[in-house]
Parts: sequence; structure tokens; C-alpha cells
Amino acid sequence: MVCKVEGRIIAIAAFAAMILSGCNDVQEHTAPAIRDRDSASVMTSYGVNTLISDSGVIKYKIITERWDVNTVKNPSRWTFEKGVFFEQFDEKFHVQAYIQADTAWYYDQKKLWHLRGRVKIRNINGLLYESEELYWDGIRHELYSNVFSKVTTPERNMEGTYFLSDERMTHYTVSNSKGSFTREDMTGESKDEEKDKKDAKQDTVQAPQPMRQQLQKHRRTGQ
Repeated sequence: MVCKVEGRIIAIAAFAAMILSGCNDVQEHTAPAIRDRDSASVMTSYGVNTLISDSGVIKYKIITERWDVNTVKNPSRWTFEKGVFFEQFDEKFHVQAYIQADTAWYYDQKKLWHLRGRVKIRNINGLLYESEELYWDGIRHELYSNVFSKVTTPERNMEGTYFLSDERMTHYTVSNSKGSFTREDMTGESKDEEKDKKDAKQDTVQAPQPMRQQLQKHRRTGQ
């Protein structure tokens, strides 16, 4: 009887030792503390519809679902991960262009916009710009892209892998390009002027050259 009790005590002690050893091996699955201050935004706004000014002059209106501002990152930036839509104004607060993109970053110290994903710009002259990436330099007052870009106007279509333009999209360059142009772009003549020239050419008939009369020689006879 004593042997059976001792055997049970030994078994219970061994089981308890196994449980205690298992508890000592338990590891806590916790995430490490966030030490990088750059990962946190100092301001996050939702459903934004606001005007942005520069040197006291309103430059554009921003409409976005989410706007993150981080002044700790180097360089500091604004982030628009949910897309962004602009209305660009001139000095008299007239709308000059509409701009949209799937994602955007604005580096406030450099005054540089980086637009990416289905970038589109349409100005008041009917020009439409389309690309997957575009930079907007507020210091140099120019737009540029090093990826495939497409420019469509009422007069022409152009495509290329390099694009450079002023802020108002009135003077631009497309390099490594292909596209279609009207004759007016190449010669400076409108279609009506060209048609008038063709009609005038068809209506013109070459006048016949007048024929000289042949002179007859008469022999002089004596009286």
C-alpha cells in the first residue's frame, strides 16, 4: 500500500515539474516599441476641401479624402494616399486648370509636388495631359515627367517619354515623341487658305501667246 502511494506522489510531482517547466518556456508575442518618430504624422485630416496660398496669394484648392502632414521626416512632406483633386487659380482667382492623381506627395520646403497614378490635367484652352507620374516644381514654375505622357489638344495629339511645360500648360515640350499634326501646325496656313489656293490654281487658264504677223517682202520696181 505504501509503495502505491509513493508511486502516485512521484507521478504527481513529475507532472507538476513538467507544467512548471512549460510555463518557464512561454514567450510573449509582443511587438517592439515604435522608436522611429518619422513614422507618425503630426496631423491627419479627413474629407478635406481647402484653399492653399503662397506668399499671400491663393494658388489652388485641394479636395481629398485624407491628408497627412509630417514635419519630422526629412524632407518634410504632405501625403495624399487616397487621391487628390486640384483647382489651379491665376492671380485674379480665375480657374486655370484641373489636376487629379491617385496618390500625391508635397515637399513643402522644396515646393515640389509628386503626383502618381492616373495623373490628368485639363486647362481652360482644352488641353488634356495624361500620365502615370508628374512633378510640379513651384520654385521653377514648371511641370515635368520622365515617363510616358500623352498630350491632347483640339489641333494635335502627342505622345512621348519626356514632358516639360510651364505651370499654365501653354508652352510645353514632348521628347521621344510620336503623334499626329494638322497641316496648319506645319505650315502656319489654315485649311481654308489652302483650299482657296487650290481653287485659284484650278481656275487659272494660261492665256495664249500672241502670234507675230509674218512680213512679206515686196520687190521694188522701177518707174
